[in-house]
Amino acid sequence: MTPGSATLIGLGAIVMWSLLAALTVATGRIPAFQLAAMTFALGACVGPLTWLWRPGAARALRQPWTVWLVGVGGLFGYHALYFLALRFAPPAEAGLLNYLWPLLIVLFSALLPGERLAAHHIIGALLGLAGTALLVVGRGAQVTGDYLPGFAAAVCAAFIWAGYSVMSRRLKAVPTDAVAGFCAATAVLAWLCHVALETTVWPQTSLQWFCVIALGLGPVGAAFYVWDIGMKQGDIRLLGALSYATPLLSTGFLILAGFAQPTPSLAIAAVLIAGGGLIAARDLLRRVR
Repeated sequence: MTPGSATLIGLGAIVMWSLLAALTVATGRIPAFQLAAMTFALGACVGPLTWLWRPGAARALRQPWTVWLVGVGGLFGYHALYFLALRFAPPAEAGLLNYLWPLLIVLFSALLPGERLAAHHIIGALLGLAGTALLVVGRGAQVTGDYLPGFAAAVCAAFIWAGYSVMSRRLKAVPTDAVAGFCAATAVLAWLCHVALETTVWPQTSLQWFCVIALGLGPVGAAFYVWDIGMKQGDIRLLGALSYATPLLSTGFLILAGFAQPTPSLAIAAVLIAGGGLIAARDLLRRVR
């Protein structure tokens, strides 16, 4: 697989994650950790579905404890902290701080062997961050000291996801099939948190069940597998910068679903994020020409 193909596959995760908010809203009042347990359990099944015609693929689950620490720590650690951030801080502000992770991926990539961080990568990521900030401010975000625990959780979540993504590159020899095990372990840990902290609420309609299944197979399932491929074999700097398209696309899908309204700030944010993505993708665009 070429780096360009792997990068395109990794972009699939960004598209799927942009559906996360709309699908989550449509699931109703299912508690956060319960929803995580249900969807990660489905996500754990995505990999094994392909093992039927790939005998021996399940051996990918035999990994050192350090690999499991990175995988489970990244998936469960990020989502647990993100849920805590949403509980202790307003969603808009928490989301903005959480979206430091694309910029962190771009910066952390400079620590990888053979990777060179150029000025246009940083500029593209910063423009994406500016567009995301405008998107959040346009929703009426306000930052106060009362929400410091939630803000801290959001920032820690950003560092964990960026670290997990970049470490995936360092663990390039680990097959993507191992992600199924990481999802399964995350589902178990999320269910334990649910039992300890939440009251069980099952989906009430067929639409809610459909959205839970769609989440598990897409944004909380296949997305992690294709992201793993992109991080291990694609252009990690470009994927990091283009990840700022996620909140923009997410807002667009919320508007289409009737959960949000279009605003002038959305149009300006779109220009900033798209411009940042094009700048970050300069190398790739030159190769295409």
